[in-house]
Amino acid sequence: MASDPLTAPSAPSPATGRPRPSPAAPGDRRDLVLLGAVPAVYAAVQLVLAVPGTGLAWDETVYVSQVARDAPAAFFSAPRARGISWLVAPVAALTPSVPALRIYLALLSSGALLLSLLVWRRLLPTPVIALAGALFAGLWTTLSYGPQAMPNLWVAFGALIGVGCFLRAASDGGDRRALAGLGAGIALVAVMRPGDAIWLALPLVCAAVAVPHWRRPVLPVVIAAGAVVGCAPWAVEARLHHGGLLARLHRAGEIQGGLGWNPAFADHLRALGGRTLCRPCDVSLEQPVAVLWWLALPLLTAGGLVHAYRARRLRTLLVPTAAGLSVAAPYLLLVGYAAPRFLLPSYALLSLPVALCLTRLYAGTRARPLARTALCLVLVAHLALQLAITAAVAARSRATDAAFTAVAADLRAQGLVPPCLVGGEEAVRVAFRAGCASRQVYGGHDGSITAAGFADLARTRPTAVLVADDAPPPPWAGGWHARPLPPLPELRGLRAYLAPSVRPAP
Repeated sequence: MASDPLTAPSAPSPATGRPRPSPAAPGDRRDLVLLGAVPAVYAAVQLVLAVPGTGLAWDETVYVSQVARDAPAAFFSAPRARGISWLVAPVAALTPSVPALRIYLALLSSGALLLSLLVWRRLLPTPVIALAGALFAGLWTTLSYGPQAMPNLWVAFGALIGVGCFLRAASDGGDRRALAGLGAGIALVAVMRPGDAIWLALPLVCAAVAVPHWRRPVLPVVIAAGAVVGCAPWAVEARLHHGGLLARLHRAGEIQGGLGWNPAFADHLRALGGRTLCRPCDVSLEQPVAVLWWLALPLLTAGGLVHAYRARRLRTLLVPTAAGLSVAAPYLLLVGYAAPRFLLPSYALLSLPVALCLTRLYAGTRARPLARTALCLVLVAHLALQLAITAAVAARSRATDAAFTAVAADLRAQGLVPPCLVGGEEAVRVAFRAGCASRQVYGGHDGSITAAGFADLARTRPTAVLVADDAPPPPWAGGWHARPLPPLPELRGLRAYLAPSVRPAP
C-alpha cells in the first residue's frame, strides 16, 4: 500500500535544521498541471455561466462608480473600503463596458485562486490542495462572485495566502518569501475589508505565541504590519471624511444594523439556495437539499483534523481551521442578517481539512468499489447543484439588469441627461446607468445632502426623484411632473417626479 503523503518525511530546512512542511514535490510538473486545471475550469465556468449579460448589483455599482469613466461616484458609506474599487480601476477607468469588467475579474480571480493554491504546495499533498480548490471554486457563491466587483472573494484569497505563508514562515525561519507573502496576504484582506483582517490576524498571532517553535517576534510584527498597511487608507479616510476612526466605526455598526449578539445560523441556511442577501431573512427554506453540504461541513472538517492529528501534522490544518472559524464568527454571531458572500473566506480555509477528510475516505474505500462510487456520485451531485444555483443567480441578474436598463432609457428619453441627479428608490443603480449622480435626502445610509440642497441642485440640472408603490413624493417635489416608469424587481408602481429643469428631448 502506498504511504500517506501527509506523513512522508521532508527535507530539513537549511536555516533551522527542522523538517520543512513539504509533503508535495515542488518540482513535479504533474502537480502544476493538476493545480492549474482547477483555476482553468473555474475561469471557464465563470465565462459561460456568470459573465454573459449580468449587470452590476447595487453594491457593485457603488464600488465601480468610484473609478468609472462616465458616471459620478455614488455615496461611499462608512463600512466600505476602497480596495475593490482600486482593483477594478484599470478597466472601469477605460471603458464603461460591464462585460469587459466581468471578463477581467473572472480571469483575475482565477489567477488569484491558482496563486492561493500554490502557496500550500509545501504544506499539503497536491491532490488535497487541488480538491480543496475545486470544492471552494465549485460553490455557487465563489462562481457568482468571481466576476463581480465585490471584496469578499478577495478576502478569501488573501486569507489562503496569508495563512499558508504563516505556516511556512513559522516552520522555516529562513523563508523570506513566506514572510513577504504573510504580510501581503494580511494587507490584501485589510484593504478589502479591514474588520475581516482583524479577525484573521487574531488566531495567527495566538498561534505564534502559543506554539514554542513559532515564538519569533518577526511573525506577529509582519502580521501587524500587513494589517496596518492595509487598514491605513480606511483610517485616513475616517479622519478626513467621517469625524475620526471611532465615529466611522460607530456609523459602520449602525448601517449594518448594530453589532451585538445576533446568531444568524438559520439565516445563512435559508440563503444557501441562491439568495445573495437575506435581510430580513423571514423566508422559507426554498431548496432543503442545498443545505446538506453546509450541515456536513463541521463533520468533514473534524474528520480532516483527526487524520492530521494521526499523521502528526495537526498544526498544518488546525491553524486554517481556527482562522476560518474566526473570520466567520462575526457574521454568524454578531450580524443580524445573512449574505452568503460573507462566509467565503471561511469556506476557503475550511476546504483544506474537508479535502483531506474526503481524500482519506476515498483511499479507505479502495477495496469497496460501491462505496467509492457513491462518494464520487455525492460530490458530482453537490457540484451539479452548485452549478444550477449559479445559473439561476445569473439569470436573475440578467433580468434585473434589463429592467434597470429600461428605466434608465425611459428617463433619458424624458430629458434626464448628464449632468443630472437622481434620488429616491433605487437611485444608485438607475443613476449609474443614466450617467447621473445619485443622492439621498432621507432614509438609508446616505445622508449626504439636505432637502434644501437637493432642491437647489434641481433648479440647475435635470433631476428626478423615484417613488414606488403608493408612497407620496417628497414635499419639495410635490409640484414636479410625475412620469410612470417600467417596473423593477420587487418594486411596483414605480414613478419618476421630474424637476422643471428636465427638458424632454425633441
